[in-house]
Amino acid sequence: MFSFSDAARPARRTTASTCSSLLTLHQLAESLGNAVDAKDHWTCAHSEEVAVISQILALCMGCPPHLAEIIHLAGHLHDIGKIGIPDAILQKPGPLTREEFAVIKQHPVIGEAIVKPVKILNGQSGVARMIRHHHERYDGAGYPDHLAGNAIPVGARILAVADSLSAMLQNRPYKKAMTFEHAEAEILAQSGTMYDPRVVEAFRKGRDHIHSWITGMRGEMQAAG
Repeated sequence: MFSFSDAARPARRTTASTCSSLLTLHQLAESLGNAVDAKDHWTCAHSEEVAVISQILALCMGCPPHLAEIIHLAGHLHDIGKIGIPDAILQKPGPLTREEFAVIKQHPVIGEAIVKPVKILNGQSGVARMIRHHHERYDGAGYPDHLAGNAIPVGARILAVADSLSAMLQNRPYKKAMTFEHAEAEILAQSGTMYDPRVVEAFRKGRDHIHSWITGMRGEMQAAG
């Protein structure tokens, strides 16, 4: 039986060898996610937040636990392509120009290219495709390929909500952090346009747990200095 607490730790498989491989992969993904967050001090712990929120959303949608685990891994890696984006653009303290935003929009494609050589991330797991498409919109107005609806991998649709929520709750060079309630209202308002309505419904179901986990994590970070 699923417990929400499972979403805050690496998931388990049925054999010792598979469990060991998954744990190693999770540790690698978490480490790479931390590297991306370290590159941009505005996004501290963003990848960890996206990973955990995505797993909660996946489980609330009724995804099998093994798929929720894979989406969790993709959450850690979703912004890995930002390693290839110049710091002057990532950390610009103001609005981006059209040309600068065009560069930022390349990070999902760069991220896919980075993980593609890793067979387990580029095969049936679909992690590479989740990374490529996590900025697509449900209405087809996203990037890089303007996919719409169910043509977007389900993992990418889940990542889109988790990524947006975490970003809205953080200070960025171009904006102040929102309250959880404000961010929640934004997500609900964009159901069917930016976001898959089924993922938004999963957010409704897991809302209290997500809020509690984020509050606890950020409290621990503040206490640690």
